[in-house]
Amino acid sequence: MMRLITHGVQIAVIGLVCCVLGVSQSDAALVDLGPGSFTPQATVITFSEVPVGTVNPVYNLPTASLGTVTVSFGGFFIGQAAGGGFPVTLVDHTPTVGQPLALDPAAPTTSTVNDGAPGATSPVLSGTPTFNGPISVLFSAPVAGVGLKGGFFDALHATTIEAYDSNGNVLGSITNSVTGFEFFGLADSTGASVIKGISFFITGNEPAGFEIDNLTFGAATEIRVPEPSTWLMLGGGLGGLFAFYKRRRRP
Repeated sequence: MMRLITHGVQIAVIGLVCCVLGVSQSDAALVDLGPGSFTPQATVITFSEVPVGTVNPVYNLPTASLGTVTVSFGGFFIGQAAGGGFPVTLVDHTPTVGQPLALDPAAPTTSTVNDGAPGATSPVLSGTPTFNGPISVLFSAPVAGVGLKGGFFDALHATTIEAYDSNGNVLGSITNSVTGFEFFGLADSTGASVIKGISFFITGNEPAGFEIDNLTFGAATEIRVPEPSTWLMLGGGLGGLFAFYKRRRRP
């Protein structure tokens, strides 16, 4: 899967790929970012900034590239709906499309809690009921990429993170691929700042629930790919395309 690359080069390379393949920005999709994909300039929320027990925390954060961004937390967005069982999941995960994305004040709350699971870095953020309810995040300004640490998972592909644009349209989603804790990261393939919010919720048989920590976000200049192999694969693919183009132009 194609991943974002560093700083201005990443935008040029991705834009070149889109041009060569005939893909416009409107056709762009989200890409799955791995651990280490955010530079030190990206903004991080560890949830230690507020007291344990804080309900639906709100952060007003100066960022390197996006100005001051307000980050708000809640159970789900207007248009989404939670089920009545345990754990609480989203039986309708699609926000109201065509209206500005907004957190639903009637949704179950989120709160900062301590977690004794192996590998947890308390405090963390939990939904309601504790570790068994949805968590949604709203940015006052769209971001290019967002990542977080989620877990502790006891089942594969049972918890989903989904991203939305400013008008409630679904941009893409991924599920957990390991048990324990896992890094989740999503970014737009063009480098554009289009992610206005995300929801994190149980979609399968997850017996222990989940929490989130170390929420990271930023503009395209704060997203990178740490694996050299990604550069080689992408560079090799472009090299082949250029060689083909040159052969076609020879008399």
